[in-house]
Amino acid sequence: ATVADNSLAYDVVESALGWVGILVSPRGLRRTSLPEPTVEGAMSALGPEVGRAAHDPGAVGPYVTEIAAYLRGEAVDLTRLPVDPHRGTDFFHRAWVACRAIPAGETRTYAWLAEAAGHPRAMRAAGQAMARNPLPLVVPCHRVVGSDGGLHGFGGSVGLPLKRRLLELERRGGVVAA
Repeated sequence: ATVADNSLAYDVVESALGWVGILVSPRGLRRTSLPEPTVEGAMSALGPEVGRAAHDPGAVGPYVTEIAAYLRGEAVDLTRLPVDPHRGTDFFHRAWVACRAIPAGETRTYAWLAEAAGHPRAMRAAGQAMARNPLPLVVPCHRVVGSDGGLHGFGGSVGLPLKRRLLELERRGGVVAA
């Protein structure tokens, strides 16, 4: 099944790291959640738009396949997935595009991200772009680190331990035990 024009579809699926919510529009991915411990947490992370979306696993299926493979540690290029991040400033959109260019298993600093988005002195704004990222995993905000290389500022109910696990997953090619 496909998503009809002007409609939204969602599904919540279980992965090796937790429940992941996925919301799509006819243009592509609208929102994703980080892996959450509960279905309710994943649904909540999709935001209020999920309330007007149809639960349609068929429409969301191709995205689920790719994201689930990634979370199993398979070499999947999530940058191939079409996205529809409809909200955010022009700077945020440029930061999200730049973030998608960070290779799996590598990290870049907020300063790098600010420069790549066209405003070298806007490190805090780059941090805000990552904090308001509607597509975690697909826009891999977990690959953005502090100037000292430390892990900072990561959302979801499981926070920095999940950021660490995602980076280890990418570097080692497999899900790391909790």
